[in-house]
Amino acid sequence: NRAYFPRHDRKQTVADVLGSFIGQFYADKPVPRQILVSHDPDEADLLADALRHKAERKVRLNRPQRGPKRDVVANAVRNAHEALERRQAESSTQRKLLDGVAEAFGLPAAPERIEVYDNSHIQGANAVGAMVVAGPEGFQKNSYRKFNIRRDGAPGDDYAMMREVFNRRFSRALKEDPDRDQGQWPDLVLIDGGKGQLSSVRETLAELGIDDVPLVAIAKGPDRNAGREQFFLPDQPAFQLPERDPVLFYLQRLRDEVHRFAIGTHRAKRSAAIRKNPLDDVPGIGPRRKKALLLHFGSARSVSRASVADLLT
Repeated sequence: NRAYFPRHDRKQTVADVLGSFIGQFYADKPVPRQILVSHDPDEADLLADALRHKAERKVRLNRPQRGPKRDVVANAVRNAHEALERRQAESSTQRKLLDGVAEAFGLPAAPERIEVYDNSHIQGANAVGAMVVAGPEGFQKNSYRKFNIRRDGAPGDDYAMMREVFNRRFSRALKEDPDRDQGQWPDLVLIDGGKGQLSSVRETLAELGIDDVPLVAIAKGPDRNAGREQFFLPDQPAFQLPERDPVLFYLQRLRDEVHRFAIGTHRAKRSAAIRKNPLDDVPGIGPRRKKALLLHFGSARSVSRASVADLLT
């Protein structure tokens, strides 16, 4: 009921790809007694033996030639072809959108990696930064990142939060991929914010010696009206895209996704803070003593209000 599109070298055969995929697929799933295949996988006997060890019983790889099982495989192959056609159609549409993004922002080529950033907090409390990544294959959720804001500053200082996020993100990029050949550097950075956020990010990257990453800030329209967003690029006047432009809809989806991810991360952090017991932060109090105090006084708040004499008893 789900299509998979494994990445592989063009020189690999169907047998190689299928054998590798089956081994990886069942690494974290129950192994059935029989697996129907359309092609004989590479090293089928070795693969079956490995699956047998995992399942602790015999596992058979079967390539049926006739009968109902052959019909099942033929149906799966048809589904695979249809899924591939849909994916290719979506990729074609995605490519057109990325070409439109490049044209809108004056990029030399369609971006392969777009990073989108946002912050979330309530009056500075439980502040987090969020980064989502998108490209020709859509959202790359395994590349999403969250940043717990550590800075000491005025509550709700979005500029300081953004500076911290970018300092941490790109300091790490400089350290781990200085040659920019591992596909981890963005071709475009989108910032949820306006001219002030753009200036903060630009200054932070300049301090790191980075001046060639394209930056664009997306500011919500008047009364937060979708379709009237303003776009800010360094050293250029703000502009808008036509309200029904597919590129605008795409950029709105990117912004909405980073906003969703940031809000979800913030809520999870806030919930964890609410569940946290204040006694956890008191040095010298282990689990047994904490339990004894709570049983005696009834709550952490009662412990905090207790006198020294009460605590000593």
